[in-house]
Amino acid sequence: MIERLFPSSFDNNYQGHRLALWGFYVLTALTLWRSQHHVFAPDGGAQSIAHIPLDTFSEPAATTVISVFSLWGLSQLIIAVLYLLACLRYRSMIPLLYLLAALEYFIRFAYVGQFKPIVTTGTAPGEMINIPFAILFLVMFLLSLRPNCSPKKARHHPEPRE
Repeated sequence: MIERLFPSSFDNNYQGHRLALWGFYVLTALTLWRSQHHVFAPDGGAQSIAHIPLDTFSEPAATTVISVFSLWGLSQLIIAVLYLLACLRYRSMIPLLYLLAALEYFIRFAYVGQFKPIVTTGTAPGEMINIPFAILFLVMFLLSLRPNCSPKKARHHPEPRE
């Protein structure tokens, strides 16, 4: 199990469950979309998605919030590129990346959401998905460590002779 989480070298040999592989493709697409929106949306997604009342802020404060959201989007874009590299070339990284994604979403909820809440005019999508995504990514992490051995594949392997 440790060897799958921390292989001696990253390659394209993914040995986990197929569902976790396809789930990782979805995670990659979601992270790519999310990152580009925070980078390129005029408000960085702060008001249009996260419901932060920028129109009630002074101009310098609103600009600062938008810049922070854009920087966050840039960080997400770098993570998304790592995910994309894992999808295309280094699939053995997928268990580790799932673990990191689960930790990110759990910490968003457990620490940032609880001790550093953001004042909003509505419920931001991120606030609603933190715990479900943390749980989902933890399940996908466990599946990514589980060997993908379907009954069809098992028939192709003869029983060892004694």
